[in-house]
Amino acid sequence: MTELTSTRDTGWLLPTSLFTDHYELTMLQAALRSGAAHRRSVFEVFSRRLAEGRRYGVVAGTGRLLEGLATFRFGAGELDFLADHRVVDDATLQWLADFHFSGNIFGYAEGEAYFPYSPILQVESSFAEACILETYLLSVLNYDSAVASAASRMTSVAADRPCIEMGARRINEEAAVAAARAAVIAGFDSTSNLAAGERYGVKTVGTAAHSFTLLHDSEREAFEAQVTALGRDTTLLVDTYDVEQGVRTAVEVAGTALRNVRLDSGDLVEQAHRVRRLLDDLGNTSTGIMVTSDLDEYAIAYLRSAPVDSYGVGTRLVTGSGAPTASMVYKLVSRQDDDGTWVDVAKASSGKGSMGGRKFAARQLDAPGRATAELVGVNEPPDADSNDRPLQHALVLDGELQPGWTGPEAVVRAARRHQDSRSELPAAVRRLQPGEPAIPTVFTEA
Repeated sequence: MTELTSTRDTGWLLPTSLFTDHYELTMLQAALRSGAAHRRSVFEVFSRRLAEGRRYGVVAGTGRLLEGLATFRFGAGELDFLADHRVVDDATLQWLADFHFSGNIFGYAEGEAYFPYSPILQVESSFAEACILETYLLSVLNYDSAVASAASRMTSVAADRPCIEMGARRINEEAAVAAARAAVIAGFDSTSNLAAGERYGVKTVGTAAHSFTLLHDSEREAFEAQVTALGRDTTLLVDTYDVEQGVRTAVEVAGTALRNVRLDSGDLVEQAHRVRRLLDDLGNTSTGIMVTSDLDEYAIAYLRSAPVDSYGVGTRLVTGSGAPTASMVYKLVSRQDDDGTWVDVAKASSGKGSMGGRKFAARQLDAPGRATAELVGVNEPPDADSNDRPLQHALVLDGELQPGWTGPEAVVRAARRHQDSRSELPAAVRRLQPGEPAIPTVFTEA
């Protein structure tokens, strides 16, 4: 077991405690005054629905939030800010000064598929400890899961053709790292983002942009400079000027050992066919074709008939391909009275209701191992056949991080879990047409 402390390996160097909303701390202050802050509570993260038309979602961000929990502390700087701006009173400041998470966290493994009302994450602790984590947990899980869910659709239709994440210039710098990590979990081969490579050990790739070609007096000089510096096992961008001439020049400079040419504009299907014929005619039968230019899962599916070898995906991926959030919520579902009796609680608002009680989840599988339902038990584990797969894991116990859920190791583990989880879902998940969730969520109540 690992204590929740910050290390270089986590990638977190700054406190995460102010990545929260003002009202989390004012609730804390009021609960401390009422005496209810100490009550043992269970909060759950779930989504009432999938993004419109999507058939499954993908859990991502769990490792990042556990890493960030290590620095969820209120040091002198954070406390001075809260005091100077009169966010909370002195008694609350004192409580925050001593804060470290001492409860339990259970959840779905990163990379796992989820469905409406899947109990993706559970926090069991005092109300005070759980309350102030809400915004931070949701901000991580909602973004990372949105990216992973989009990435999974892309890698599903790409099949065995590699996808490369390259969207860092379209979002803020920390989101770029999160997006790269989430994409790799959902099957992307690599990223252009060096910080993601340094923090999480994912493969980074990159060669040159149009500006490199424009810098030189001719396309030939640019290609010669790139090949001299990087070798023939590189990718030459051939559409700065005329594509056909760019391909011919690339072959003349790099020869048959040239790894790839890249297309970034125009009708990519038509161009890919023309470029493939030209490469073959020139003897470069082993030179691949990489395509970029605002791709999404629909464009990748459209390109399946084209002789494309890899895809570079940016803007649409890092913005969730039309679903920029997973719409997860964090709700109190059970809490103790002062005498220690557990009381199930639920929100009853129209359209935003929740179900009280701690949830237990299993993936119902048929005899061949195909998923048929998401079983969710309330207060008791669902009656599950031996073939059914439990979904929840202990991530933090009594404030101690359990091994294997953070750092580079967690990314490899999550990518493997995603591949296995997606493979057991019905074949309908590979369709891009809008539809109902691939399997139903079935509730059982004790």
